[in-house]
Amino acid sequence: MTKQKTTARKTKSANVNRLLRRSKGATLAEIENATSWKPHSCRAFLSGVRKQGIALAKEERANGETAYKVSGEAESCRA
Repeated sequence: MTKQKTTARKTKSANVNRLLRRSKGATLAEIENATSWKPHSCRAFLSGVRKQGIALAKEERANGETAYKVSGEAESCRA
């Protein structure tokens, strides 16, 4: 019997969490492109992240777009 490698499941929410943890964060447009979600779904996901106790910083980029990035986490929410 051979063992198969188990890889981490690539979900849309995991992908967005990865984007939010980048040093430059992620804009709503980047989240939309990565997930095919509508803007209201992207904003709802960000609200859900905040409700989990994860602090999100909101920054304006040089081109005028707003970027969101993880700035702190609750102890129980570390991934």
